[in-house]
Formats: sequence, C-alpha cells, structure tokens
Amino acid sequence: MADWSMSELHKWDKKICVLGESLGLDWYPIEYEICDYKEMMGHMAYTGLPTHYRHWSFGKSFDRIQTEYNLGMSGLPYEMIINSNPSISYLMTENPMPTHILTMAHCVGHSDFFKNNRMFSETRADTVIDRFKAAGKRVKKYMEDPSIGIDGVEKILDACHAIKFQVPRTPGVKRRNHKELKKYYKNLILKDKSGRWSNFNLNKIPLEPDSNLLSFIAEHDKNLEEWERDLIRIVEQESSYFVPQACTKIMNEGWACMMHEKIVNALGIPDDYFLSFIRLHNQVVRPHLGRINPYHLGFKMFKYIEKNMGFEECLRARETHSDETFIKTYLNEDLCKELNLFSHSFNNREGYNKIIKVSGEDSWRSIRDDLIKTVGLNSVPVVTVTDLKKDGTLVLEHEHDGRDLELSEANKVFGHINDLWHGEVSFTTVIEDETWEF
Repeated sequence: MADWSMSELHKWDKKICVLGESLGLDWYPIEYEICDYKEMMGHMAYTGLPTHYRHWSFGKSFDRIQTEYNLGMSGLPYEMIINSNPSISYLMTENPMPTHILTMAHCVGHSDFFKNNRMFSETRADTVIDRFKAAGKRVKKYMEDPSIGIDGVEKILDACHAIKFQVPRTPGVKRRNHKELKKYYKNLILKDKSGRWSNFNLNKIPLEPDSNLLSFIAEHDKNLEEWERDLIRIVEQESSYFVPQACTKIMNEGWACMMHEKIVNALGIPDDYFLSFIRLHNQVVRPHLGRINPYHLGFKMFKYIEKNMGFEECLRARETHSDETFIKTYLNEDLCKELNLFSHSFNNREGYNKIIKVSGEDSWRSIRDDLIKTVGLNSVPVVTVTDLKKDGTLVLEHEHDGRDLELSEANKVFGHINDLWHGEVSFTTVIEDETWEF
C-alpha cells in the first residue's frame, strides 16, 4: 500500500484549487475515484466512461492493455479524467503521494480546458453520464431480447464502429435536416436573378454533401428496424462527444502539463516530493524518437506562447483553437527548429522510412502542414453522402486530399456500410490519380 492518506489528498486538493483560481482557471468540480491498477485498465478499455454499453471490442482492448502491462511493454496512465460536469477522475491507489499531487493539478488543467475550449461547447457535459447510462441500458435490453440477441446487436455496433468518425468535425455548426435545406435552397432560387440556381434539383437527397454518414443512414433508411436505428444514433452521439477530444489532444495535454507545472512549482511541496515531481514531469513531456508526443509538443508550444506573447494569449488560445488551427497559428520556424521537427516518408519498395525534410527557413512551413495532416481526425478519411438515387442506391464519395485509401481496409469498411444500408452502395475515390468506383 502506498504511503498516503485520504486526508492528505484533500489537503493538497484544496491548495491546488486555490492556486488554479489564482491563475484565472475556471473548471468543473472534480470528483476523484480511487481504483487499483486492474480497475484502471478497465476504465481505459471503456474510454473512462463508467456507464458505457457492452461490446466485445472493449474486452479486446482490456486484454491488450493487460498483456502489454504484464510484459512490461507499456505502463498505465497516472490519471484519467472524463469531460463531464462534475468531471470524474480516476487515481490509482498504488501511486505515491507526489504522483497524486501532479495528477490532481493536471486534472484541473484538463477540466478547465473541457469547460472553456470551443470544441467542447456541444458535448453537454452536465448530462453526459446520464445519457450514456440510458444508452447502455437500451443496448442491454436489445441484447436480452430473444428476437434480436447479442449477435444482432453486435453486427450493427461492429458496422457503426467502423464508420464512427464519419461525423461532422466542427462542433457548433448546426446540421440542417432535409426539410430545412430545401427551404434554404428554395429561397435562393426565388431570389436568384443570375440564373445560377435555375437548374438546381430541389428533389435531390441530400441537397448538399452530407458528412454525417451515421445520421444520414438512420434518417433515410426506411427499412431499418427501430432498434437498429437507435443503435446507430447511440454510436453517432457518442462519436460526436469524443470528436472534440480527438481534435484537441495536443492542446489539451499541453495545457494540462503547463498547468500542473505552474501549480506544483507554487505549492511548496517537500523536497523529496519535488524531486519525484521533476522526474514524473520529465517522463510525461519528454520527446519521443521518430514520432510526436502530444504532451511534449503541446507543452512546448504553450510555453513558447507564454514567453513571447504572455499568459493571456495562452488563455485565449485554449478557448478558441483546435489542434489544427493551434499549430497553423503558432508553430513557426523557431519552434520547428527548437523541436527538431522533420518529415519522413515510407519507401514501400525498400521497406524503410526516409527523412525527406528537416526544419529550416525553406522547409518549416511544409513540415508544419505535414504535421497538420496527422493531428486530430485529419488522418481519418472523409466520406460524404452525395446522392440517394430513386432505386435506393446510396452514393458515397471519398474527399481525396492527396492520400490514397488503403484498399484492403477500405473494402472492410465498405462491407460494414453494406451491413447497415438496405440497398446498393456506390463508392467513389481516387487511386494513383485515377477515379475508381466500387
């Protein structure tokens, strides 16, 4: 048993909160739950949500986490925190007090980010736990229904999980339904004097490309059973909840790291605690060889902004940006050089990675743009619904950005879409500069 007590946790938590307020932070109340390392593995497998629905993929994730941990291939996080009001954070009972102090200060930073960053404005933090609990109960009910069963539920969930991030990636932009869009384009046609909209087909579905594939299927497939439609809605709503976290990973972790550094440095902790803190902090924010450590990149960028533009600019940045816009706005030549950023490509013929660009006056912008392509959901292909034909054929198009799809993986995903849509599915993409239709 680690040598700490609940009274100590309360004492340091109060001090951390006072210092957090002095920095101008504004966070949700945080409820800490103490768990052992096995329980932490379970929380990791279930994405931290205590009321998540059942699915075999979470058990697979738990087995992988446990195996890697037992073999010494990976450790466990010092904490997990949920974007909810109040925020729920898990602390491992095996960790010593210095780790808990860093973790609690880190969680204050995360919760402040959840509450203030624009990307989280639509996540409804006040009701998220109840919503996921209700969804979990409905999934359980369907599994226990003899006419549906576990296999029926899992087939739909498997298909939904395969395309779960084919949802809008810009929170706060209201998705207009077909009726609303029809009214909008009808007004454009009525007011049109140039003839631009004279040939616009008001009967077309969708009236404009729809990036919310899950929602479109749920809305327009009239042959879906109501339980199937409900499962699709559950996954779509869950995905929309997690999109902001995926799109702000670098910022969120960097902000939490800078906050725990500021708070702990001002806490007046004992020398032996402080030495442990320095070791833990450096472990978290160290660079990783050959790949981006989001904690390191986010921390270094916020520190650079504070040094050159002031802490108020840091506060503004954490409110207004996603990882993509954050990097585009603040990652300059000096930072690229300081962080030793470079671009590389994989040589399929030779079977190795080759460095193609290193940070310099002529290359840093290109390296920054290469990095942007990999952050958040930018590495996930965008597929839009462009047409629903009269014979029920669903027409999908891949928004090609210069990166070709992996055809073997695309075919698997295509099969899952066929499991959801009761009709033919047409899919268009570009491969080696040629248009392909499946």
